[in-house]
Amino acid sequence: MLMTTQFALDLRLSRRKAGLTQGDCAHLLEIQQSRFSDFERGLQKPHLSELCKLSIVLNRQFDTHIDEEMRQARLALKARLLSLPEQRRMSAPTHNRSHTLQRLKRTLIFKPEQNGDA
Repeated sequence: MLMTTQFALDLRLSRRKAGLTQGDCAHLLEIQQSRFSDFERGLQKPHLSELCKLSIVLNRQFDTHIDEEMRQARLALKARLLSLPEQRRMSAPTHNRSHTLQRLKRTLIFKPEQNGDA
């Protein structure tokens, strides 16, 4: 999956501004340099732990990446919510299911502008 170009550009610019090489960053993140290179080229997405480490190393919040991930998560959940099968029988552990699904519908379908899906 191709990552947003904006994150890749932000990462490269932040690394260069910090005066670090790809090898430096890869070493600090305990990953292969080729994986770090893939981050900067938008070919791979960093795991959350890697993103946290990058934020610390480069002294930068990567809001563009997090915002894009949240937008993609909302879209994926919205699609899955609409195709969720009806519950066949009620059981004690699932008694809050309808409340949870209603909350998700309000959040993902009825008020998309508040979630950046406008």
